[in-house]
Amino acid sequence: MTTAPEFHDRMLSLGLARVSEAAALASAAMVGRGDEKAADKAAVDAMRTQLNMLDIAGVVVIGEGERDEAPMLYIGEEVGTGTGPAVDIALDPLEGTTLTAKDMPNALTVIAMAPRGTLLHAPDVYMDKLAIGPGFPANTVSLDMSPAERVYALAKAKGVEAADITVCILDRERHQDMIAEVRGTGAAIRLITDGDVAGVMHCADPETTGIDMYMGSGGAPEGVLAASALKCMGGEIYGRLLFRNDDERGRAAKAGITDLNRIYTRDDLVTGDVIFAATGVTDGSLLRGIKREPGFFTTETVLMRSKTGSVRRITYRCPIK
Repeated sequence: MTTAPEFHDRMLSLGLARVSEAAALASAAMVGRGDEKAADKAAVDAMRTQLNMLDIAGVVVIGEGERDEAPMLYIGEEVGTGTGPAVDIALDPLEGTTLTAKDMPNALTVIAMAPRGTLLHAPDVYMDKLAIGPGFPANTVSLDMSPAERVYALAKAKGVEAADITVCILDRERHQDMIAEVRGTGAAIRLITDGDVAGVMHCADPETTGIDMYMGSGGAPEGVLAASALKCMGGEIYGRLLFRNDDERGRAAKAGITDLNRIYTRDDLVTGDVIFAATGVTDGSLLRGIKREPGFFTTETVLMRSKTGSVRRITYRCPIK
């Protein structure tokens, strides 16, 4: 009987960083050019090419969409050489296509890898999300609390006033009531136009980013990526799927989800060890963007492993060919 290859996260982590770097470098030429689709395509093509060089039997569980919507890196696509461990892949080849096209902060390339069956196959629907950083008791905040109650609860746990809390929220019309309620507590809000994976990641390092909490609705697939990052960095995220119609409920059924009202914790979204890599495309509070020097590109990547809690920052100087 042949034993299946093990998930050696330490050995695979540098390869994952290369995947993230390749996608970022491919999108570099599109920064500020105003073409979101071209930027995304460049990142997708490069990420797929690099993934297929890894000795894994990978399946994309969080990707660019269903097979008929995305020609490459679609949900269910098999990647890698097929000779290594069976793994789940969650990815966003360019988190912040608008940010890239407009040369705005915090565009990233993002990818996570975990043993097969340990990443939630989140359907492409909205998810109500709530995240805080590490070091707090379980259930310090919850999705069942009102936005104001969350602010007061976190402030109490931190031993500060509500006015000392900063909340990150996507700047969307659907969040206007939430924004007003949070501001009513005296808390500050940092509004972001796109990129809620980065928004959630900010919570894990509040001393650097100034962000204590993330809340609001955004894509469910991005929730799994954000949970992968927090599993490595520390912090908690809670998510509840939101459905607007029967088509979206059908997507959940197709993904094997039966409890449509379930609140997922970080460890429900990512049930096993995970490795995570993100590379900056444009400058942000998490990572420096790609810099072009005479003859070289320079990238910055964060590479993390949940098994050890290790967080590496990698600077890569790549000759321009």
